[in-house]
Amino acid sequence: MTVKKLDVNGFFAKREWGDSEFIAPCIYHAYTADQVDGTETSAETKKASPASRKLSLIFIGVPVSPGHSRLIWTFPRNFGVWIDKIVPRWFFHIGQNLILDSDLYLLHVQERKIENIGGSKNWQNACFVPTKSDALVVGFRRWLNKYSDGEVDWRGKFSGALLPSPPRERLLERYWSHVVNCKSCNTAHKGLNALEIILQVVSVGLIGIVAATKQYAMSMVARTTMVSMAIICFAASKWLAHFIKKIFHYHDYNHALS
Repeated sequence: MTVKKLDVNGFFAKREWGDSEFIAPCIYHAYTADQVDGTETSAETKKASPASRKLSLIFIGVPVSPGHSRLIWTFPRNFGVWIDKIVPRWFFHIGQNLILDSDLYLLHVQERKIENIGGSKNWQNACFVPTKSDALVVGFRRWLNKYSDGEVDWRGKFSGALLPSPPRERLLERYWSHVVNCKSCNTAHKGLNALEIILQVVSVGLIGIVAATKQYAMSMVARTTMVSMAIICFAASKWLAHFIKKIFHYHDYNHALS
């Protein structure tokens, strides 16, 4: 990655698989070169194959208060869109949220280290960015220092000081930061919660039927089958409760092993 142009409007950068740009003050846009089957195309190839593959990654990070931003992102492309009509969106969010949560935690730690060494103008004393893949980070910090005096202009609404770090469970909390605002995840959360309750009711109901039915009125095979189904339903409800908490509420992990 190399930053080719930087001015008050942001900067433009080149990378091996395409280009990217920071559009001041809060939009990042990365996009591929025209491709067909993963290969860059010439002007002649484009004419011969108008359906060249293109994809973009667009991030809009809007500061809302010191230490907090609203993230809006999209991943537009002109190929493989059929999968979005088959697989529900919340299923893709499982992996995407894991990445975002990991980045969120690292950025949370980083911004406090930067504050401790005197603010964004001295950020290089807190961060080690030796590789070409760090070029965009350096580019953004250069832009922030040159055109924004190294900080967000809160216009008197906030002092700019960061609040103390909250407990890890609250920092990586996912329900109020994403699920409640995402139609797909919110619908899945409600549906899976309802399924958990149904499994528990079925489990209790089956045990109740076995207990209330006289021994001679039900064969041993049927009784064993119903008890087994009750156990399976109960175990499934417990696994589902763990899945719901991990995916839609709080997923802790060791960043050193991620």
